[in-house]
Amino acid sequence: MVREITLIGVPMDLGQTRRGVDMGPSAIRYAGVIERLENLEYEVKDMGDIKIGRRDSTPSDGHDNLKNLQEVEQASEELARAVSETINSKRFPLVLGGDHSIAIGTLAGVAKNYKNLGVIWYDAHGDLNTADTSPSGNIHGMPLAASLGIGHEKLTNIAGYAPKIKPENVVIIGARSLDEGERELIKEKGIKVFTMHEIDRLGMARVMEETIGYLAGCDGVHLSLDLDGLDPHDAPGVGTPVLGGISYRESHLAMEMLAESEVITSAEFVEVNPILDERNKTATVAVALMGSLFGEKLL
Repeated sequence: MVREITLIGVPMDLGQTRRGVDMGPSAIRYAGVIERLENLEYEVKDMGDIKIGRRDSTPSDGHDNLKNLQEVEQASEELARAVSETINSKRFPLVLGGDHSIAIGTLAGVAKNYKNLGVIWYDAHGDLNTADTSPSGNIHGMPLAASLGIGHEKLTNIAGYAPKIKPENVVIIGARSLDEGERELIKEKGIKVFTMHEIDRLGMARVMEETIGYLAGCDGVHLSLDLDGLDPHDAPGVGTPVLGGISYRESHLAMEMLAESEVITSAEFVEVNPILDERNKTATVAVALMGSLFGEKLL
């Protein structure tokens, strides 16, 4: 991996309705992310937080099922620029969320620097909804669809191009809560998914081996890790917890195998909500997983 890391905080809470996730970047910093990475001999630059607009109390553009559309669009454009500039500076962008809608901006900034970007979506959810399929209208359930070029043009066309990624270059790991529209889209596009059934049956080691092999033809791989991918026992401070998730130890193994493979070229850790947490446990878990992703070993 690149030995120079730039941290980009995105205190976004507009992609969903539960307050507190905007404090996620601060909680992750408080949990010692900079010290953890510097102890691994990375040079870390913290560029601070992207500015996020105020919550809109009225539907945007007359689209009743897209909450805070204008504000999410603006933040995504700014994040895309920051991420792209980081990559152009030969540094590794590590984005701290914030809700998962930030991935729209992250991927917009990352993908313009690669011809064939792969994506590992580590999440309990598919995040493949659109305004037409979303039960809630929360944009944090739409970033993967938007990055595939599916959805409202204000979300799909961030940074002036679409799509950002190809469905055959996406692997979802840990899925256990999918809406009907998401299931149909997965089948239609042939997206690779390892549900909890596959993780239980195959084991995390084989899941990661197959994931790494599946993305072997990509010229870069982005990791988008939602802390609700883990079981709520291990990561309670998330807005949409789903029982029966990936364990803490399985998640470390996944990160360790990604570190060994040296395929990850950018990453984001999202959905840490300190208000819903237990003594900053989820942020601490996030930092520990970052340690494993960046090569931390016991011996």
